Amino acid sequence: MRDLGERLEDILEAIGHIERYAARGRAAFENDELIQNWFVRHLQIIGEAVRALSDEVRNAEPEIPWSKIIGMRHILVHDYFSIDTETVWSAIERDLPELKRKIEEMRKNM
Repeated sequence: MRDLGERLEDILEAIGHIERYAARGRAAFENDELIQNWFVRHLQIIGEAVRALSDEVRNAEPEIPWSKIIGMRHILVHDYFSIDTETVWSAIERDLPELKRKIEEMRKNM
């Protein structure tokens, strides 16, 4: 079983993988099915790592929208035919930078 540090590192690595291709911009994302799938896969990894965190850990950081992250993972895994690329891009552009900052802070404070 992976410990807290490993789970946090999983999240940060997945964010890094997304950032590498997000730098190409929205047009590249919209026009490249491989990039779309890359982002979805790494968002799934983030959601799975978050889901595996203990309630104690999640409760200690209430400003992080844990349930929304887990909910997005559920949609990406189980409702894959209804994935909205607008929502995926918005999460990457709007939410990932702040999540990265908070996860880095959590890891630093361990």
